[in-house]
Amino acid sequence: MPDITLTTLILLCLAAAAAGWIDAVVGGGGLLLLPALLLGLPHVPAAHVLGTNKAVAIVGTSGAAVTFLRKAPVRVGLAVRIGLMALAGSMTGAFFAAGISSEVLRPVIMVVLLGVAAFVMLRPTFGTAAAGDGTDRPVARARIITAIVLVGGGIGFYDGLFGPGTGTFLVLALTAVLHLDLVTASATAKIVNVCTNAGALAMFAYQGTVLWQLAAVMAVFNLAGGMIGAKMALSRGSGFVRAVLLTVVFSLVAKLGFDQWNA
Repeated sequence: MPDITLTTLILLCLAAAAAGWIDAVVGGGGLLLLPALLLGLPHVPAAHVLGTNKAVAIVGTSGAAVTFLRKAPVRVGLAVRIGLMALAGSMTGAFFAAGISSEVLRPVIMVVLLGVAAFVMLRPTFGTAAAGDGTDRPVARARIITAIVLVGGGIGFYDGLFGPGTGTFLVLALTAVLHLDLVTASATAKIVNVCTNAGALAMFAYQGTVLWQLAAVMAVFNLAGGMIGAKMALSRGSGFVRAVLLTVVFSLVAKLGFDQWNA
């Protein structure tokens, strides 16, 4: 456990709970959790912050995935296949990460996110298919292959290379490619996210860059936030998820813009 005050520990735990809630509903909890860790642990090496972030996030994501699986119509086999491809993609992205400048990627991601926000706002029916459409109707083989290769491999690669907003991109891509409603897409994204987090955490653990004691305390709060968020997404439906999605997208754009301005 790093040498931090009780106040800092409490604030980090509250941030972990809020991040778990956001991540469960629509993804993007790292937008809150990672900056909180960087602020709360200013003298800790960045690698340890990233490793601890993954150790916390995987617990909340796993709890949310279990909660969704109990009530949401998810093709578990397809989700696992996408997840395994995402795992491979994230490891590949991490391999190339050292040679890529984040200052180059940030403007590109900002433009993509603004395009996504405009699309969602101009298409009120996006992601509002009747719950169950993702499993009750057959999905074309081409769409399944696209989901595995592009959604899994592509977004997994992005997660390893850069990272912010991975969960949000997963929800949007799964909704667009497989024609899922937003609730089912969120549930499926959680399974994929567990795979990517597991791969990254294994690498950080191997390198010895995880603050396990701090992660264990924060993970309890992240788990609680994730399970509450999943239950709210299930009970309130796609309209609620859509509103949170837009909020997270604009917040992510603001965060990336701020980082680019201060780069």
